[in-house]
Order: sequence, then structure tokens, then C-alpha cells
Amino acid sequence: MTTSSLTALSPLDGRYAAKVAALRPLLSEFGLMHRRVQVEVEWFIALSDAGLAEFQPLSAPSRATLRALVEQFSEADAQAIKDIERTTNHDVKAVEYWLKRRFEGHPELVAAQEFVHFACTSEDINNVSHALMLQAARGQVLLPALDAIAQRMTALAHDLAGLPMLSRTHGQTASPTTVGKEIANVVARLKTARERIAAVPLPAKMNGAVGNYNAHLSAWPEVDWEAFSRGVVERALGLPFNAYTTQIEPHDGMAELFDAMARCNTILTDWARDVWGYISLGYFKQKTKPGEVGSSTMPHKVNPIDFENAEGNYGLANALLAHMSHKLPISRWQRDLTDSTVLRNMGVAFGHTVLAHDSLLRGLDKLQVDEARLAADLDGAWEVLAEPIQTVMRRYGLPEPYEQLKAFTRGQPMTRELMQGFIQGLALPPAEKERLLAMTPASYVGAAEALARRV
Repeated sequence: MTTSSLTALSPLDGRYAAKVAALRPLLSEFGLMHRRVQVEVEWFIALSDAGLAEFQPLSAPSRATLRALVEQFSEADAQAIKDIERTTNHDVKAVEYWLKRRFEGHPELVAAQEFVHFACTSEDINNVSHALMLQAARGQVLLPALDAIAQRMTALAHDLAGLPMLSRTHGQTASPTTVGKEIANVVARLKTARERIAAVPLPAKMNGAVGNYNAHLSAWPEVDWEAFSRGVVERALGLPFNAYTTQIEPHDGMAELFDAMARCNTILTDWARDVWGYISLGYFKQKTKPGEVGSSTMPHKVNPIDFENAEGNYGLANALLAHMSHKLPISRWQRDLTDSTVLRNMGVAFGHTVLAHDSLLRGLDKLQVDEARLAADLDGAWEVLAEPIQTVMRRYGLPEPYEQLKAFTRGQPMTRELMQGFIQGLALPPAEKERLLAMTPASYVGAAEALARRV
């Protein structure tokens, strides 16, 4: 079979390829090669500036040539590296050889070519590359997707801030809220989760085969290699520096990021399930699209497929994120290779996350509130006023208020007339009695509207 979107093993490269396209140049093998080239180039340039007698500072044209290799890195370049790897059977060494080949025609670079990958272990290049990949995917794709959801939900929270809705604690009728307040609850959680994702540092190291600068010091024992490496990581590449590692950077930052992503995905899964339920209750309708089919046999159906797709993809993403956060910080002694194949699935975890965000946003854009359905549910739930009535009774010292309301309402059908008749018989101050008589399930929403508008 030919390789195409129809024959792709992963739906991220098949059915959903267009929806995760923004991640492809960042978290694919192409993206990893691109970052490896960037790290090798910056290390090479920094070595030329280190004051080493054997490697003088590179000229401006040579620096421009090197950085152009990064800026103009193409699929053809990635394929050329892959072709070299067929011989080396080592992906990082293939990058080193590719760079040296690109030095041809540049005498200054050719003369210094043995300083490419100087004193580095493969993990010096890889850990920095992975951190750069994650930093770019987070900043360019993940956070903007979360911001779009938060913006849409904030607008909904404000628009629907004052629209009363029956709550359903334990699936049973409960004290009313507003539609906007329930959305605002999610917005507040989402913003906190987004801030935590954004704040996770992604540290990197460049300290040799077991983290002690052994090879570096064997060549130039007088150089402060830790300070030099810190400068490359922090100043040239814009990442926090980790001074204490084995051969591998221990991936604690990655694990923290993946855990933060999973927590955010869990919050949005909770919301997707709630919206699904509200659609089932008829509180929300969904905008229809001409030609779209809800069921292959039931013509009337408009299924909440966007929220279902979101939930499914959040689950897949979180399974991968959880495995990576648990596995990656563990490595036998100074190095084992179990992290390598796992790290190649970062794009899959991000892909399912972004796909879920896209589905959720599509679903939100289709929602239409059915105000009549909300009002009918409230008007059929006068029993919810048992709470404010017994609370006011407590204030004024009436006997056994909770017990009285329990006996009057529990398991009994309630109407406006029955509830107001109960209020009329209470020994309350006239003003309090009038206030309770004016109350309806739709008006008993507490501070919900103000809270929704504030988010």
C-alpha cells in the first residue's frame, strides 16, 4: 500500500492531519533534527568565542552561514541527515556529519570542523533539542489553543451570567445557579491550569558523558566549562541550566509540564461531560449544518460529537502524558535508553491534546441556549426553596426548621401554591415573609450572576 492519509497508522497523520498541522514542524522527527542543528551550531559558535588559542572567533560571514543552516533548514536537509543515518545507525552523529559536509566551500569552517560536537555526548544535544521543541510547541500551539477556549468561554459566561439554571447535585434537583456561573467556574480553573503550564521551566544541560565535563577538562583544564555551558544554554538557547545531571538531564521539567497539561485536560474533560449532559437535558441545542448527518438511521438526531471527540482525545493524551511523566525521570544508573523511544511520542500526546482542544472549541461555537427549557425545569422544582425558607427560619429561631421542611417537601410534589402556603403559616416578620413569598426558583441564584460577570 502507498503511504497516504488513508493508510496512516496514526489518525493524527491521517484523518486528523490538518487539525494538528501546526505541531508537525515542531514535534516531528524533522523538528528534532532542526533543533539538533540549532544546538550544534550554537555550541560551535560559542566555542569559537571561548578564548581558545586553537579556535579563534569566527568571522561574521561564517556565523551568518551557520545560522542560515538553522533558519533555512528544510525537509531536504532532514532527508539528507536521514540518509547519512543509514550508514552511521546513529541519529545525532548523522547531524554532525551533515554539518561538516555543509562546511564545504567555506575554508574557515572546514579548518575548524572538528570542533563540531566537541566534547559532547548525544544527550547534550538531544536534551536541549527536546526542551526547545517543547518550548516552541507550548508557546506557539498549546497556549494559543487554551487562550481561544478561555476567551470563548469567558464570553459565554458573561453573556449568560444572569440566565437561571437548575443545579443537579448528585443528579438531583438542587439550589439554582446561572448558566454563566457554571461556565465561569470552568474558566477560573482553566486560567489557573494555563498559568501553570506556561510557568513550567524546561531545563537543559551540556556537561558531557556523565555530567562532569570529563572530556572538556581533558582538553582544556583551565577553562570554566560549567560557566561556559551555562552561557550556551541560557544566553544562546534561552533555557534554564541544570548543573547536576548524569548523562541525561533527568526530565523533571518535562514531567512537570506533562502533569500540568494532563491536569488542564482533566478540567476540560469535566466540562465536556457536563455540556454533553446539558445537551441531553435540552438546556443547550446545537446549531445544525446543511448536509450533516447525526445518525445513519435516525434523521432527527444532532449528536454532541464535538464534546465526545474532545473527551476521547483528552483521555488518549492523558494516558500518554501520564506514562511520560512517570517514566522519563527514571533512568538506570548514569544512562539507559528507555527514554529515547518514549520521547519520540511527545508529538502524539500534544497532538491528541490539541485535537481535543479543537473539538471542544468547535462544540462551544455550536451551542445555543434553550431558555424555555431552562425556565420550565426551574418552574417544576419549587422544592429547591426549602433551603432558603429553613435558613430564614433558623435566623429567627423558629423550631426545627430543617426537620419541618424535610417533612413537608421530601418525596412530595411541590408547587408555588403549596410552598407559599407553608410560608404564610410561619411566624416571621412581615418583611421577611414578603421577601420569601416573592422568591421563585429562577430568582434564587445567590451571587451567581455577579460571580459570572467577574471572571
